[in-house]
Amino acid sequence: MSLIDIEFERQFNPVDHIEQVALSNDWTFERENDDEITISVSGHWCDYHVSFSWLDDFEALHLACAFDLKVPDPRRTEVCKLLAVINERMWMGHFDLWAQEGVIMYRQSLLLAGDVHPTEAQIEGMLAHALATCEQHYQAFQFVVWAGKSAQEALETSLFETAGEA
Repeated sequence: MSLIDIEFERQFNPVDHIEQVALSNDWTFERENDDEITISVSGHWCDYHVSFSWLDDFEALHLACAFDLKVPDPRRTEVCKLLAVINERMWMGHFDLWAQEGVIMYRQSLLLAGDVHPTEAQIEGMLAHALATCEQHYQAFQFVVWAGKSAQEALETSLFETAGEA
């Protein structure tokens, strides 16, 4: 018998575990259905809407973090260039442009094959990484969308770090 033929019946829904982590951290959340939960988190630049979805067919926990920044049609090409430049520098997760809505989102998945359960550290780590990555690149997206900057200019400006204090 091949491993592909073996089916596991999951005893525990990973989204239930995320709900417990959200409750213990006093995070605002909404449980869409058995397989999805959305957590609202305030960042430095904007509010983030983080959705965790259980994808049973893949046995994977998917995280999608969206922020309120609509990309108008004339700026989509340059935003896609920025996405490509940012994504090639990332080790985990990636940014996408949700074409139907014109919304930028960060996405990452955690494989939990074989009835494996996510730990609190994994959930908090995924969330922390998503928020830190969105915070780090939010201004670059704004520079492209609202200031008309090129992808390269926006990235260089947003990642510029000052030394010392004025």
